[in-house]
Order: sequence, then C-alpha cells, then structure tokens
Amino acid sequence: MSDPAKPATVAVMGAGSWGTSFSLVLADAGNEVRLWGRRTELCAKINDARENADYLPGIEIPAAVTASHDHAAVLADADAVVFAVPAQTLRANLSTWAPLLPSKAILVSLMKGVELGTHERMSEVIAEVAGVGPERIAVVTGPNLAREIAERQPAASVVASTDADVAARLQKLCHTPAFRPYTNADVVGCELGGTVKNVIALAVGMAVGLGFGDNAKASVITRGLAETARLGTAMGADPMTLAGLAGLGDLVATCTSPLSRNRTFGEKLGQGMTVDEIVHSTRQVAEGVKSCQSIYELAAGHGVDMPIVEHVAEVVRGELTPREMLVELVSRTAKPERA
Repeated sequence: MSDPAKPATVAVMGAGSWGTSFSLVLADAGNEVRLWGRRTELCAKINDARENADYLPGIEIPAAVTASHDHAAVLADADAVVFAVPAQTLRANLSTWAPLLPSKAILVSLMKGVELGTHERMSEVIAEVAGVGPERIAVVTGPNLAREIAERQPAASVVASTDADVAARLQKLCHTPAFRPYTNADVVGCELGGTVKNVIALAVGMAVGLGFGDNAKASVITRGLAETARLGTAMGADPMTLAGLAGLGDLVATCTSPLSRNRTFGEKLGQGMTVDEIVHSTRQVAEGVKSCQSIYELAAGHGVDMPIVEHVAEVVRGELTPREMLVELVSRTAKPERA
C-alpha cells in the first residue's frame, strides 16, 4: 500500500488530447503525473514549454506533470496506470508495457472503442494482455471533451469498476473542483455507451455536413441511444447506465459539440471529403471510424439490430454516400418507437 500522506504517482500512457487533459485533472487533484508520449520531440516540448502545442495549444501544463518516451521510467512504482492510446493500438502497446506494470497498480482505461477482430471492450483487452482480474481494472467515461476539461470548465464523469474499492480509489485520484467523478459498477454499460456514441456522432456529423437541421440531429441521437440500449441489454448492462452520464450525457456532448472529433469527421464526410482525405488532414483519431465495423459485428453476434451503426460502417467502407445513408435510415420500414 502507498503512504496515504504522500501524493499518488500516476502513469498516463498516451500524450494525445485526452491523455494530456486527464493528466491535468490528476495533477489538479494533487497527484504526481508521468505522461508517456510516443514521440520524444513531443515529450521534450511538453517539459520545456509546459504546453502540448500539438493537441492542446494554449493550455499550460503544471509542474506536477512530466513527460517521457521511456515507458519503463513512466511506469516504475506507479500507484495507477492510465491508458490513453487509440483503441486499436492498445493490444500492441500493452504487450510491450505489461511486464513492467506495477503489481498493485489500478489499471485505468480512457479509451472508447471495441477491438477489431476480437470484438473485445478495452477493459477486456487490458485483462487479457496484462493477465489481471477485473477487480484491478477501471474505466473513465462520460462527456469528456478534452479541450473543455483542460480549460477547467465544469464537467461530470463516471469511474466504473466491478470492485467498489477500486472505483472509490480512482474517484479520489481525479476529483477536483472542476471535475466531478461518479462511481458505477456497470463496466459493460459504461464502455458500450462511450463506444457506440462515437459512431452515432459520425452519423450526426454527416447530417450537419449535408445541411440538415435540428430535427435530423435529434432523430439520429435518439435512435442512436435506442440502438445502444438494445446492445447493452443483450450484453447484460444496466439500462439506467445508458440514461446517465456514460450513455446519454456522453452521446449529447459528442453529437452536438464542434470540439467532438467524431462529429467533425462526420461533417467532413457529409461535405464530400473521403475517409482517407480526412484521416490524413489531422493528428486526431476519430475512434468511431475504426470501431463502427467491430460494433456492428458485435451486435450481429448478439442478434441486435443497429441500423445506424450498420449504415455508418457502410459509409466508412465506401459502399454508401452520407446522403444515401440518411435516406435509407429514414425510409426503413415503419415500426413502433420502442422497437
């Protein structure tokens, strides 16, 4: 056990916008934070200029946060390890990091995705690759627009773990005057809410890019929540989770904010850009682009109908245009709303 009077040491593996923003939350909560970055030059800029200009320009990084490309040094004796890399790269990265994970550290996922091929949620990938039980794993999810959190704008979030003590420990590690974390035991529901909303945001963005208004956006958001709830129910999630911060809250923020990477990606698709053109125009990763196919396959395996997810996957594969996608969604056979 670490000394309760001593600041906790938290390793954050990933120096993108969300990993960096969460590092600021952890530092504001009184922890010492080590931030791992893939690029040595980015780490040097963070340490020297106290700014991550590539992802969060204009945001000062406090002295309690230090960046390094040396994963062994970052992980050494950490009380908690936070994973903030793109979802589809977790397995490869974690395979390298796993032998160095401290034996008593909480392992925390900030990632919102379903792995291609295996259809595993991020907590399942962590458990498998790190060889640990679910009682050591937690996830952070909810309406987490990185820029707003880095600016210390008020935000609530969810820390979920099947172990109540682990959830409470993580809650304490990241509770600040601006960031209010709630605990939840429903890891499945929390991860599904955080993952599917990225795909729904792509669809909403396409509607915006095509010039459609609020009725279209509200329709996609609402039916997207219904799809998420169907999949969650089939996988044993608590439906109330999807009515809360990890479900509706995250969905609304991601689908309505211009800060949302997935909504912005969808807008560009609606405006006529291709997937490859958008990918090559930004450093940011829109997780829904990668996860839409794996979510569709996961749903099919559980016998769940998710037409928005299915159609977004078809757009990403180049089989439908955004306009064709929205027309097909609206023209589907009519049925009761709760179906």
